[in-house]
Amino acid sequence: MARCAVLVVAAGRGRRFGGDLPKQYRDLGGRPVLRHSLGLFRADPRISLVRAVIHPDDQGLYDLAAAGLDLGPPVPGGAERQDSVRLGLESLAGPAAPDLVLIHDGARPFVDADLIGRVIAALKDHPGAVPALPVADTLKRGADGLVAGTVERAGLWRAQTPQGFRFAEILAAHRAAAGRALTDDAAVLESAGLAVALVPGGEDNVKITTALDLERAARLFQGPGETRIGNGFDAHRFAPGTAVTLCGVAIPHECGLEGHSDADVALHAVTDALLGAIAAGDIGLHFPPSDPRWRGAPSRLFVEHARRLIEGLSGQVVNIDLTVICEAPRIGPWRAEMADGLAAMLGVSSGRVGVKATTTEGMGFTGRREGIAAQAVAMVRLPR
Repeated sequence: MARCAVLVVAAGRGRRFGGDLPKQYRDLGGRPVLRHSLGLFRADPRISLVRAVIHPDDQGLYDLAAAGLDLGPPVPGGAERQDSVRLGLESLAGPAAPDLVLIHDGARPFVDADLIGRVIAALKDHPGAVPALPVADTLKRGADGLVAGTVERAGLWRAQTPQGFRFAEILAAHRAAAGRALTDDAAVLESAGLAVALVPGGEDNVKITTALDLERAARLFQGPGETRIGNGFDAHRFAPGTAVTLCGVAIPHECGLEGHSDADVALHAVTDALLGAIAAGDIGLHFPPSDPRWRGAPSRLFVEHARRLIEGLSGQVVNIDLTVICEAPRIGPWRAEMADGLAAMLGVSSGRVGVKATTTEGMGFTGRREGIAAQAVAMVRLPR
């Protein structure tokens, strides 16, 4: 799969917005405008790296907005937006450069996963792609307070972000266009003679430009939000050992469990349930078994990672319902300790974590005592 990075451009001063605090750090639904897009991109399993380009004076504000998110270090921006993007692209260059890059305005807090997918998909056939909406209103050209003419709107589109590009092409185009004043990154690629595809944008993907824009955006958070459900399933075979680890609890047994990490089948199911609730892929995307960093790793790291992704979206875990499926060992004596441990990982009370156990009455691989399976359901509440 192509490696895709995201640059979130947030180095502007927002002069049209007014006030001392740049608009990307204004409060929107209880968190800074900038955090909305940072959290969403970080939770997207198609994105390998998220990095912001910020004003050198805004480091403290950025640190508060990005707290708890696993992001690349921010890059200081330049005098103009085009300079800031070029500096961000240069920071990604080198042996570990991504295949694709999405460039997004930090003042667009409502980008969604479907729009991101459309942009990425278009890059299979085109060096650049822009989400856009057709112009619906009649356009007038004005002069001295009077209508000077009507502009034909056929074929006109309102460009949005994130705009997507093949990394090598957009980096070369930005280097070649340094010093010029082009309207957006698609125009930079166009100036290099490369084609840019149009993909459907989103009506909710608005840009915060004025205080009135922020007031309108805030209304989207005045409702009860939404509740999401995710489910997860995992299974591990028995292996030589003296204990199995379930929910971080070492339970004495005549066998252990085989797996790349600590083989905590219960926490693996919980992790997939949490990721599923926010459509963030599965545990294998975030922690590939081929990566030696996770060999023998405690699976609580996976659960805590999923929790941070949820918190990055200003969400919260409501409850977990976990079922362990095995003939042995007996789970009952350890049930409370397992629930308490899982609750601590998620930052919820033990009363929001259900731990159950069942058998398959001697049927199947668990009935033959070849291994243990687990399934989990997670409920997550998001602000919108």
